[in-house]
Amino acid sequence: MAKTARSKDSWHAVSIVAGSHACAAIQRLQGKRYLPAEAPRLPLATCGHQEQCTCKYRHHADRRADQRRSGTPAPGPNAQVPVKERRRPGERRERRS
Repeated sequence: MAKTARSKDSWHAVSIVAGSHACAAIQRLQGKRYLPAEAPRLPLATCGHQEQCTCKYRHHADRRADQRRSGTPAPGPNAQVPVKERRRPGERRERRS
């Protein structure tokens, strides 16, 4: 199977924003991000206000709501990582034959 190139929208996500007549089911879904193909269709089948439903999707560039890891951000590709020098001053590497 051939690899496909990722488009700039590979991680695009949507979340649900409750409208003025939001049902309890929508209230439980708020704050969760979905890939667009996996998001529940609006109005929900269980919605009691289907004719007046004003719930909508909010679009996000990334499906993660916050940073994946806590603490300091990961170093960039050119970051210098300190390495403890194990050679004595003036010592050179041994040649391998």
